[in-house]
Formats: sequence, structure tokens, C-alpha cells
Amino acid sequence: MPELLTADRIDEIGALGLKSPDPAAFVAELVSAVDEGRVADPDDTGYALLVAAEILRQAGDLADALALATRAIAEQPDDNAYARAVRGGLLLRLGRSDEGMAELTALRPLLETDPAATYLVDELAESGHADTALEWLTAALDAILERTRTQQHASEDAQDEAAAMIYGLAQLRHDLREEQGLPHDEYDNLADRLSAASTHALDALDDGPATLLFWPQAEFNALLVRWPALVDSYPPTWDEHRAHLERALVDASGLGGGVGLGIVTGSVEGLSAFAGADAIDEETLDEYADSLDDAGITTWPPGRNDACWCGSGTKYKKCCLPRLRA
Repeated sequence: MPELLTADRIDEIGALGLKSPDPAAFVAELVSAVDEGRVADPDDTGYALLVAAEILRQAGDLADALALATRAIAEQPDDNAYARAVRGGLLLRLGRSDEGMAELTALRPLLETDPAATYLVDELAESGHADTALEWLTAALDAILERTRTQQHASEDAQDEAAAMIYGLAQLRHDLREEQGLPHDEYDNLADRLSAASTHALDALDDGPATLLFWPQAEFNALLVRWPALVDSYPPTWDEHRAHLERALVDASGLGGGVGLGIVTGSVEGLSAFAGADAIDEETLDEYADSLDDAGITTWPPGRNDACWCGSGTKYKKCCLPRLRA
């Protein structure tokens, strides 16, 4: 019986395909799994097609990438904002500017409500429309700040979400303007102040930078085999493990920026040496994570164009960052 394609395997194929000089086989594996109904979780069908589209986009095969992105939308029409953004970006790259801008413009309001919708800005900037990206970021900041001024009695959760979005959009806008060689303006100054305030607040914590324990895929699987009792301490799959870490880091940052936060990487061999014959529980895991601090902390978040912290080999903005849209 043909093997089912899990989310972990989709990510693995994506990472391999992006590095391969001949990515066609990796694209074929993803597409054939969709065609044959071999995607383990039907909700990952569109994701498999988008990963295949990204492999083709990186390889320069924009027309076939567009076809797969379009198909991803048709396969999962109720969860298609990211797929539509990818399609819009591909249309722009193919010179079909009117169609591409129409697709992205329809999604533009998400920048004011969805912290993960910065993929719209990525698609614009990477297809040669950085000016439009900056215009949209500025308008989104204007709208969110106005909303915070007029909704004085909003819940604490709503205020925290607005603060996180202001931080994230201001930093992204600041970085993009810096890439364009533009001088500082009021929003750039705001981005600098928010970044400095976040750093100062986290530096003031008695316990120093916050770190979370991350298990690479092979170690995660081995961990639950070695200590089955830990199954209640972790999500059922490695893919969910890294998604939960990303969300926890964003939540811990308070402002959505993650300054002063980090990740320590565990290993089954290291945990066994640390704990000896003792039973492994959550308290032991916390103590083990603390013992790893001196061995090196991976600072979170990486740059949007840097390799993702989870080790997939894919850029952060294409890997764990967009997982927040789920």
C-alpha cells in the first residue's frame, strides 16, 4: 500500500526540493500524493500543492508554479488567503500585473486584522512592488493606531493583539525602507522606540532571556519512543511541536518581536546523560533545558530571509513564520 504523505514529510520534501539542482522528482512526489488521495490529513492537501509551487518558483518555473497555486485554492477554497497571495505574487512575476494586483488587493484588509498577513508584503516586495508594499504597511499602521485611539474600552487581549501588530508592521516597514535606502520618518522612529523598549523590558527580567526546549524531528520521534510517558507533555506530531513553539515564542514576546527570546535544542542522548536513571517528567525537561543555556541559545526570531530555526532549510518567512496564520 502506498505510503501516506504526512505534514512532516511534506516539509521534508520541500526542504530537499529547494536545495536540489533537479527538483522535478520532489514536485512529482507531492503532486502524485494529492492526485492519488495519499495526503494523510486532507487539510494538508492545499499545503502540499503550495510547497510544490514554491519549489517550482525557486527553480524559475513560474507558469507551472502558478498552476499549482491556483489548484491549491480550488482544493481548499475555505482556507485560501495564503494560497491566493502566492498566486497573486506569481501573476506579478509573470507580468500579469492587473490580475496579480487584483488578487492581492482583495486580501489587503488582512494586514489590519491578521498578524500573519505580512506574506502580502513579501509577495509585493519580492515581485518588484516595494513602493506599494510600503504604502500598504503605512495605511495598515494608520488604521490600527486609529482603532486603538477610538476603542478605549477594548479588552486587554484586543489591546495586546493591537500592540503586537503595531510592533510587527512597524519593524517590517522599517526594514523594507532601510533596504530601499529611505531616510527615517515618524514610523521608523516608532519602530526604533518599540524595539528599544522591548529589549529594555526583557533585559530587566531577573531570569534573563527566556528559552524554550526544541527537539529536531528525529530526536522528537526518539524521545517519545524512549520515554512513552512524555506523550502527554507534547503534541502528537513534530510538526505540531514546532508550531506550538513558534506560537509560544510570539506570545512570550509580548510585542510580537521576540527580542531576548531563544531556543535550546535537545537530544535524547543528552537528556539521558543529564537525568540518568531518573524518571523523565516536565520538571526534569525544564531543568535539562536550563542546563543547555551555556551550550548555546538560538536567538528567536531569525531574519525573515534567514534559514528557519526549526532546521527545515527553508527561509523563516516561508516556514514557521506563516504557521501563525493557522
